[in-house]
Amino acid sequence: MRKILIVDDEINIGLLLSKFLTRNSFSVSTATSGVSAMEYLAKESYDLVLCDYRLEDTDGKEMLIKIKESYPSTGVIIITGYSDIKLAVELIKLGAYDYITKPLYPDEILNTINKAIDTQTALNENRVETPAEAPKQKGSKQIYNQTDNFVAGQSAASKELLKQIQLVAPTAYSVILTGESGTGKESVAMAIHLNSPRKNNPFVAMDCGSLTKELAGSEFFGHEKGSFTGALYTKIGHFEMANGGTLFLDEVGNLSYEIQAALLRTVQERKIKRIGSTKEIDLDVRIIVATNENLTNAIQKGRFREDLYHRFNEFSIALPPLSQRGRDIMVFANTFLEVANQELNRNVQSFSEEVEECFLTYNWPGNVRELKNVVRRATLLTETQEIQLKALPLEISTYAKASAMESSISRTEKPRDLKNAALEAEYEAILKVLREVNFNKTKAAKILNIDRKTLYNKMRAINLET
Repeated sequence: MRKILIVDDEINIGLLLSKFLTRNSFSVSTATSGVSAMEYLAKESYDLVLCDYRLEDTDGKEMLIKIKESYPSTGVIIITGYSDIKLAVELIKLGAYDYITKPLYPDEILNTINKAIDTQTALNENRVETPAEAPKQKGSKQIYNQTDNFVAGQSAASKELLKQIQLVAPTAYSVILTGESGTGKESVAMAIHLNSPRKNNPFVAMDCGSLTKELAGSEFFGHEKGSFTGALYTKIGHFEMANGGTLFLDEVGNLSYEIQAALLRTVQERKIKRIGSTKEIDLDVRIIVATNENLTNAIQKGRFREDLYHRFNEFSIALPPLSQRGRDIMVFANTFLEVANQELNRNVQSFSEEVEECFLTYNWPGNVRELKNVVRRATLLTETQEIQLKALPLEISTYAKASAMESSISRTEKPRDLKNAALEAEYEAILKVLREVNFNKTKAAKILNIDRKTLYNKMRAINLET
């Protein structure tokens, strides 16, 4: 029987949840504080912790950190009385499976719990042990094997990318990955790791974009219990977690100059000290960093250290945007369709010709990440075996429509009378601006120096209303 621990200082809510989950064949324990919850977890193992965000003695974020560091095989869902997207993203990055807002709906929470337990079970089955030489101690975070979600295409750009991955993977070189946001830099980093001699050791990904100067030292190097105010437990830093394997630093260009200096020492010496400790820990870590900005420009502007850049830049790979990968768009789309079918328990088989034409015409400013989200959404909305045009967001179908119209105008014999020539030039200007701003009509109207109503009327005149 699957075991759940409910942590909520409102006794009535805990009681209601306990009765509901017990009726649905779960073994349930309830705790009314963070302290008592940790006591429960120390005595027996649970598949899942359902934790309210606001507790009298702590909050859901601190509970999540403690649980994930001490009991990584236990899934966590946070429940709160208000919706905050920024907080939700932060909690999921810290390891929560999901973030649910009150009021709680029985079917929704039961579905989320079942998915969370299934996901955590799959992770536990694929756990990769840290290397023998890496320091081990109670409270250290476990690292899990991740699926190789790198999709190789057949375009010239994709073949060149694959060639570079195969070339650098067997080496110990540090690598800089550059490219627009959403081009799949973490997938490429994982592909390098999985094709290297370190493939059976940890791959640890760290988002530097949201890292504050105050937290940086603890996140990178860890800290000892009591080393500063609020250090209630020993924390293992990302460098130590990745020992023997690969550390992936995303959005590295956002690090402050002070953090860069600390990183440089670590990269040079291959040693760290946890905050509050005098013991040096030897490191054997391969570093892969990613950025969507030009670091050489950042060096010239004094925002990035040149010496650190050269330490990272033993090899560099530029990831092409999705718009430059031709028919590979459909390779990605079909792969994402398979994943979405499994995730959503659907059996959608293909895309219609109109959808495929839209995909190949659209400029994909969000790159692979945007395509994945579009396919997931379309799969959810599709009840037949083929995804149709109506399942796509309007900006994509309208963009394709505008592209076809723009192409038709360019092929049409140019009008000789002045009035028609002026109208054609106007339509071309409207289409061009709409495509540049991905059909954001407010932005388009501002650029065209007309009001939104006038823009709507002109779009309607060329059968382009959305």
